[in-house]
Amino acid sequence: MFVTFEGIDGSGKSTQADLLREWLEQQGHKVVATREPGGTPLGERVRELLLDGDAMAPWTEAALFTAARAELVEHVIGPALADGADVVCDRYVDSSLAYQGVARGLGVERVLGFNVEAVRGMLPDVTFLLLVDVDEARKRSAAARDRIEQEGDAFLSLVDNGYRQLAGLFPHRIVAIEAGGPVHDIAKEIREQVQQRAGAG
Repeated sequence: MFVTFEGIDGSGKSTQADLLREWLEQQGHKVVATREPGGTPLGERVRELLLDGDAMAPWTEAALFTAARAELVEHVIGPALADGADVVCDRYVDSSLAYQGVARGLGVERVLGFNVEAVRGMLPDVTFLLLVDVDEARKRSAAARDRIEQEGDAFLSLVDNGYRQLAGLFPHRIVAIEAGGPVHDIAKEIREQVQQRAGAG
């Protein structure tokens, strides 16, 4: 399976991605865990530009994210799936749809089309969208402030709304989970969803 985790910074997605990886490995699965932007040498250099670099035009930002993603699919995600491994990725295409498509105003369809070409149509089997109140997310991620996190609450609210729109647009792939509760309760809900989908597949 190809599983991705999405949500605004502070939603707990990285924690849940790690817990799912641990559980899948305990079940005897071969698992490749990765993150965006990054996951490859080139991707990590692009990550530095995106998160620690100077201000840039929205389409420049979208193109850099997509370039790093194309590299990740080519060198990590594609080979892992071909080798029979499960892939767990912290952020993927939906991040670009929410951040650049909605919050930056580039348009979901335009950003999606751009990305689908770049990743050769490789979309996740399931995407877990962790929903948390924007104020709560701010408290959780108060210590970390990269270039995009410094945009402010209005931008973060646009991203949050963008993600909620995506859950409505892609209900068969995106599983929205209220992430304000205990970490292990959320992890249990995610495991159950993965088991259901693996059984259906």
